[in-house]
Amino acid sequence: MIISARELNRATLSRQLLLEREPLTVPDGLRRVVALQAQHPASPYVALWNRLAGFDPAGLDAAFAGRSVVKATLMRITLHAVHAGDYPDFRAAVQPTLYGARLGGRFAAAGLTPADAHALVPDLLAFARRPRTSAEMQAWAEERVGAEKKDAAWWGLKGYAALHHAPTDAPWSFGPRPSFIAAGPEAAVGTPGTPATAATAGTGAVPAARTVDPHALRALILRYLAGFGPASVADVAQFAMVQRAPVRTALRALDGAVEELRGPDGDTLYDLPGASRPPAETPAPPRLMAMWDSVLLAYADRSRVIPPAYRPLVIRRNGDVLPTLLVDGHVAGVWRPTEDGVEATAFHPLRPSVWDGLAEEARSLTAFLGGRETAVYSRYHHWWAKLPASEVRML
Repeated sequence: MIISARELNRATLSRQLLLEREPLTVPDGLRRVVALQAQHPASPYVALWNRLAGFDPAGLDAAFAGRSVVKATLMRITLHAVHAGDYPDFRAAVQPTLYGARLGGRFAAAGLTPADAHALVPDLLAFARRPRTSAEMQAWAEERVGAEKKDAAWWGLKGYAALHHAPTDAPWSFGPRPSFIAAGPEAAVGTPGTPATAATAGTGAVPAARTVDPHALRALILRYLAGFGPASVADVAQFAMVQRAPVRTALRALDGAVEELRGPDGDTLYDLPGASRPPAETPAPPRLMAMWDSVLLAYADRSRVIPPAYRPLVIRRNGDVLPTLLVDGHVAGVWRPTEDGVEATAFHPLRPSVWDGLAEEARSLTAFLGGRETAVYSRYHHWWAKLPASEVRML
């Protein structure tokens, strides 16, 4: 079966609840969309406002507080909000990436080794059975590795150990000073990122820290395809930041659970049989997407949502991903809140009916932000001076 570029776009929008807001609970909605990038505390809230009918931010507050939704370092070594039930497999699947990234660099430069990390992690997680601030974690590290190595030790361990971010502050559950809590036995407190067993639980042993857990990777791929498919091997590898070879192996092992499609460029795409793939002509309403919205970052080939000419405008060289206008399912510009409302910058001319739709979204977003933080994302406004001349409207 061949799928066109427009059909691919509509499949993505459907899986990501961007064709129509749906009346789901926060945990159910998050499970549907798989993972929301959470570098900025407000972004999961804005992302769910775009996707859930009648979304009440208090519902996400409660989900974070009750830990049915968790925030942690996961795919692409970045903060994500995910359903608690998905966390163990996601964590295990990206374990080799975290091993390489967090136990190298500053950690290794300080003279610390993976063996040191494996010896420290069980006690660290025991210490974090209740929320601990970064200062408390650094003091804990100093007692064990000394003042000179404490910063490097904590830098490595906070991304490598199985830690969740604990809610700390309004308006978006997480404030500028993070707090951490152990993920719990269901995520292998004794053995970060790998399933606990009677032989390894509480020992800190990580027998396969540098190899992908095949069961976990298959689970992640199935969840990814449910929320972002159809997708290529390169797309899966980009989403999780794992090597392509184990992804290919995992997809072969899923024979029968996935099907192959032919993409618009002739590449092989994989998907779940019977998954939603709306017709190309399905209408796509305008949306004001969150900063770092996952739909912009979940693919190696991002042209299904971002026109290639606009990619450097919205994904900056330092990794910042600006809040975007989504028009007919594709990025068409950026937005930012101001004292006078939502300022929209369009990268190409938009029809009056599109501006009307964006204005309606902006009114809803202004009311939503007014209950929390009207000036959200204001620290990133410096990027607007670097945008090319475009049509700008106050909505």
